[in-house]
Amino acid sequence: MKIFTTSQIRQIDLLTIKYEPISSIGLMERAADSLLKQIKHDFSTDRDVLIISGPGNYGGDGLALGRMLLQIGYDVKVILVQNGKISNDCKVNKERLIEYFPAAFSEQINKFTPPETSNQTIILDALFGSGLSRPLEGVYSDAVNWMNSVPNTVISIDIPSGLQGESVGIENIPIVKSNLTYTFQFPKLAFFFSENEKYVGKWEIVDIQLHPKAILEIESNYFYVEKADVQSILKPRNKFSHKGTFGHSLIWAGKKCMAGAAVLAAKAALRSGAGLVSVHSVEENRVILQTAVPEAIFLSEISDLKSFSSLAFGPGLGTDPETAEMLSEMLETIKIPCILDADALNIISQHKNFFDLIPPKSILTPHPKEFDRLFGESENSAERLRLAIKKAKEHDIYIVLKGADTIISTPEGKLFVNSTGNPGMSVGGSGDVLTGIIAGLFAQGYSPEESSVFGVFIHGLAGDLCLESESVESLLPSDVISNLGKAYHFIKN
Repeated sequence: MKIFTTSQIRQIDLLTIKYEPISSIGLMERAADSLLKQIKHDFSTDRDVLIISGPGNYGGDGLALGRMLLQIGYDVKVILVQNGKISNDCKVNKERLIEYFPAAFSEQINKFTPPETSNQTIILDALFGSGLSRPLEGVYSDAVNWMNSVPNTVISIDIPSGLQGESVGIENIPIVKSNLTYTFQFPKLAFFFSENEKYVGKWEIVDIQLHPKAILEIESNYFYVEKADVQSILKPRNKFSHKGTFGHSLIWAGKKCMAGAAVLAAKAALRSGAGLVSVHSVEENRVILQTAVPEAIFLSEISDLKSFSSLAFGPGLGTDPETAEMLSEMLETIKIPCILDADALNIISQHKNFFDLIPPKSILTPHPKEFDRLFGESENSAERLRLAIKKAKEHDIYIVLKGADTIISTPEGKLFVNSTGNPGMSVGGSGDVLTGIIAGLFAQGYSPEESSVFGVFIHGLAGDLCLESESVESLLPSDVISNLGKAYHFIKN
């Protein structure tokens, strides 16, 4: 699924109006009807609803939705908050609401007076959308501050009022703190910044049937990765395939007392489908590795890197000078893209000249702290994402920036935002599993982009499937490996 900027979404709205054709007020009615269906699904009529509408078209959506909810039996009050000027479509829906349900409507101009609510009241925020260019002030700021002060469930329409579509919310600036956001057609880029979780809450896409031709015509470099996307990547297996068909992955991992990192990465590479997996580690780890992963080949020395179809370096290696020197020698020798994680990234952050040795199209898998050590600190998630785009282009690499919504930056400037995974995966060893999965996929002939996108998706999906038997508190990286088979079945079906 494409992710669009605020300005691009406005273009798609206008093209939808042109191509159908449909009037802007007709599109507003359709959006309100889609919201109505979502609310009917999520909340029964025993919940009363308070809609806080603003003066623009988002306020018009709120007014139209209020009328529709009243028509099917919800107890609804609608307050239009404004400072003396409202949009034409908002005015039309104001008049329609007054015509049919005058007692349900009230207006607050230039001064906000807090309304009465009960514990059962759901507050719908329809003040403003994602196109704001400055902080909310006056009556609008007062309305937002009131919504944030009450204990009621708050639902924002499309985006929390005060939050911009591609930015991180700023402390002490009025922004609605929603429990739930019903976003129109596409998620906003701002939803994937950790700082904005307290504003966005959970979010659900509401399909308002924007025109497919318009969506196709407007180009975007940002994508939200879903099941259908990875289904198109998955390679079928032929009857007469053999272990050589699916490649040979080398994983260099695990210093003394860190054999677990090597075990997790090797198991994940095998479970992801690699034909052969070799592990290069210190001699002290031989018995542990060959006992825990009997399918893997243990190598205390490497004579020829050319025999491997994928190379992954980093989990549990340590950063001592000898390891750094060996990493330098390997990077100078290899001719194919490699996967760099954990201590390999920490070594590179200490020896910035190593960037020149990284083969083009290699995959780096940092978490935010590792990213900052590699490329410099960022003020917030939005700035870090912009830097990731820049550095992926600059170094001709793929950057898998791990997090609640792992984001992959490509050398071509594309962004892939992952849709799977859960907080239970926030435990040591999860990154080692991801490294093994990506290495296993690359060994099988998936491109660096496919290996990254598919690997991150199936890693998170396996973690989600773990919750059928585990909880977010009890989930372990080894559980994720055990559920990779189920994840493949889910994708195929």
